[in-house]
Parts: sequence; structure tokens; C-alpha cells
Amino acid sequence: ITLGRLATDVAKKLMGKDKSYYSDFRDAGSFVIVENVDKIIVTGNKLKDKVYYTYSGYKGNVKSISLADLLLKNPSKALWYAVRGMLPKNKLRDCRMKRLKLVKGTTTKYDNFKPVNLYK
Repeated sequence: ITLGRLATDVAKKLMGKDKSYYSDFRDAGSFVIVENVDKIIVTGNKLKDKVYYTYSGYKGNVKSISLADLLLKNPSKALWYAVRGMLPKNKLRDCRMKRLKLVKGTTTKYDNFKPVNLYK
């Protein structure tokens, strides 16, 4: 599945927009476990054009990495950035991001959550 389509579905689940009692000021979302994040694909020229920047605050310490390099190095970080950008920028965002579990490959570590498959 493509990165953006997966990120929108994950963001909706984390916010709780699929619940009937959703309200924007209350955190009523679900835990989301994403397995096989290394199989995420991207369309178009995003692999070479999209660049992620980090800045530590020190002079000359801006670091950049392209999406292609990030998917090779840490594919879960690319999905993490996409989901974080889609959540509302308020005090609930960090709480919601803590409920996001990203797994490379498959695992039985989160079977106690009784995960439900969204894409069959």
C-alpha cells in the first residue's frame, strides 16, 4: 500500500474519527499496529524529490535525508513522519503518537491487543 493512503487511515484511527463518540478535544483513539512497514511503496518522483530536514539548533548542523535513503535506512520513520504531519498540531498529538506501533516484518509481540486487519 502507498505511504500516504496508509498514513491517512492510521491518523484517523489514532484520532478516533471512526468512533461514534468522537470529539476533537478528547483523546478517544485506538492503538494502531502497522506490520510490514518495509513494504511501503511511494509513487511519482517523491523518492528523490522529498527531503526530510533535522536541525539541532547549533550553527551549520542542518541534516537532510531523502525519502529513498530514509526508506532504506529506517522505513518506519517515514511512516512516522507522515502520520505525525497528519495529526492536529495540539497537546494531544504526542499522546496519540505513543499509541502508534510500527513493526518491520511481522511479530506476535502485540497479540494481546487483539489486532484487527484493516486491509484484507
